[in-house]
Amino acid sequence: MHLIDTHCHLDVSAFDADRDRVLAQCRAQGVRDIVVPAIDSAGWPKLLALCADQAMLHPALGMHPVFMARHADADLPALEAALAEHQPLAVGEIGLDFALEKDAAGRERQRGFCAAQLAIAAAAGLPVLLHVRKAHDEMLGLLRRAGVPGGIAHAFNGSLEQARAYLDLGFRLGFGGMLTFERSSKLRRLVAELPLEAIVLETDAPDLTVASHRYERNSPEYLPEVLAALAEARGADPETLAAATTANARAVLRLPSGA
Repeated sequence: MHLIDTHCHLDVSAFDADRDRVLAQCRAQGVRDIVVPAIDSAGWPKLLALCADQAMLHPALGMHPVFMARHADADLPALEAALAEHQPLAVGEIGLDFALEKDAAGRERQRGFCAAQLAIAAAAGLPVLLHVRKAHDEMLGLLRRAGVPGGIAHAFNGSLEQARAYLDLGFRLGFGGMLTFERSSKLRRLVAELPLEAIVLETDAPDLTVASHRYERNSPEYLPEVLAALAEARGADPETLAAATTANARAVLRLPSGA
């Protein structure tokens, strides 16, 4: 079995003490590729160095909407330069978080940074990794204008109609630890109704952990538990789903099959 964690912050300090052990356990569990999205420009050097040192790790560069206080206008041309120099897999983590940001001026700044990063991604011909909360319709509008070559709406929890709108734009939808909780009935119904080609797996580690490790640090080594929850929700064979979700991730991120 070959699994891809399409969204994991393995570069953050929560993994500094045991990162090598985590990666070894991932390999043993069949998690062979991990996409590591950035949070802010200050973290790019560590993230890039980590991915350069580990062939199974693949970088994405961007600026997370939850951490707007860390971002400056100068980070936008710096992102353009970093994409040209380092050629990451994608631009991310970028997006809109209107669940967190209630202030009109704060939301407008999020929109500006998101639109600018979408334009940079489109110019570079790179897919994007999206963080979206309480803003799917607005994000879909930005995407229709930006013309990016697809990407992943990570930790997706929108409606079936919104899901189909993302799919029409060449996106896949990321599902992770929340799928493992019995109370996530709405999310389980959604993954059962979606076409299989829409779905990719993720952990968002160290956040959004699986039910078996509730209140603990999440880890990419738990990705098989997300697969098991997906198989239960769809009434499908786990190995079939592993192959399909891996193929979906490779297609949208243009990750070579030999990676």
